[in-house]
Amino acid sequence: MRVAPRAYVDRIPLRNRVGRLAWGVAWALLFRPFAGRPFRYWRIFVLRCFGARIGRRCSIYASVRVWAPWNLRLGDYVAVGPGAELYAVDTITIGSMVTISQRAYLCTASHDVTRLLKPLTHRPIVVGDYAWVAAEAFVGPGVAIGEGAIVGARAVAVKDIPPWSIAVGNPARVVKKRVLHEDDTPTD
Repeated sequence: MRVAPRAYVDRIPLRNRVGRLAWGVAWALLFRPFAGRPFRYWRIFVLRCFGARIGRRCSIYASVRVWAPWNLRLGDYVAVGPGAELYAVDTITIGSMVTISQRAYLCTASHDVTRLLKPLTHRPIVVGDYAWVAAEAFVGPGVAIGEGAIVGARAVAVKDIPPWSIAVGNPARVVKKRVLHEDDTPTD
């Protein structure tokens, strides 16, 4: 086996590493300890201070982990449940009226395993309006969850999920279309 001639050099810019360090301290001191509904707007304020773009009336639990808030974009009325992880090495864009359930994991990065040093790779994630990423589901790099789609509990979405469909399993596969009853249709 051939060994690389020089040591691996971290190619993450210094500004990014300093920002993540500052965010880690802020998360531990200003975000995580402020649990409960009364502090919902405080947590959103802290995220916005670190560059997150967050719409109106969002709810983000104190136990949510965000790797880089400056790569986070949320529409209006988004709920991110307890223990969810938003590994935002690249941009995570979440539409309006979306639920990200407890312990869901949205992961924008991976490693190139075809190279000896396994460099970090990353691609953005997009979650459409009215979608639901259920409990403990995994959404991989570069995946688009279509408008109104559901990624079922513990599903592993490594490919795009079409709009208004329900996908389950590992890997996630579409099992049926999501049909709304007329009286449940969202209104603006």
